[in-house]
Amino acid sequence: MSLPVFLSDALADAREGTIVVLDGEEGRHAGTVRRIRAGEQVVLTDGAGTSATCTVTEAGKARLSLRIDATGYVERPLPHVTVVQAIPKGDRGELAVEMLTEIDVDRIVPWAAARSVAVWRGDRAAKSLARWRATAREASKQARRSWLPEVTEQASTDEVVDLLGRSDLAVVLHESAQLPLAALQLEDVERIVVVVGPEGGITDDELAAFSSAGGEVVRLGSSVLRTSTAGVVAVSALLARSLRWS
Repeated sequence: MSLPVFLSDALADAREGTIVVLDGEEGRHAGTVRRIRAGEQVVLTDGAGTSATCTVTEAGKARLSLRIDATGYVERPLPHVTVVQAIPKGDRGELAVEMLTEIDVDRIVPWAAARSVAVWRGDRAAKSLARWRATAREASKQARRSWLPEVTEQASTDEVVDLLGRSDLAVVLHESAQLPLAALQLEDVERIVVVVGPEGGITDDELAAFSSAGGEVVRLGSSVLRTSTAGVVAVSALLARSLRWS
């Protein structure tokens, strides 16, 4: 059985035998929800490559004291994958973030597409972004990731165009494209950006702007996927052909 994983910022100078404390939200979750007790083992990670296997020495309802048994560091793998996710309606945004995190995407960019049904403004923008980031944190622990994905601020179409121009491979998903995703070459590619449109589709102006920035407009297959699942399928198909998943 896999050990439970918790996020901690106490690992910067931690060494084997060091006692560290897990408190705050993570401590409450460990002590009250997961009911972790003294003598049990858990894994702590800082979300930036460092992880530590620890034994609980003292346990309370909102705080654990732990002895570090072993530490390790994992380099961020290549290719680095960014998904530009058009903001969907309802809770489908959190569903997309959860699945993208589970398949190890490095960065998720909420995109305010012209045809996005949901609109993030004011307090709603802050709350929605917070939900996306919380979803990514929880999914990272479930997936036992050493690196947390970055969930950026909401991006405009112009900002997405700039992002595509700075990538090694820019992929724009579109159901009417002639080029299949499988035709793309991944040799020497270190930075991939995948753009997923909204329920209403990418506009002609957006498509033209993305193409001008070097975006490869591709289709996944004969069926049209929902915006919350298209990015997951596309990234999985690309990573399955990369050294990252070999």
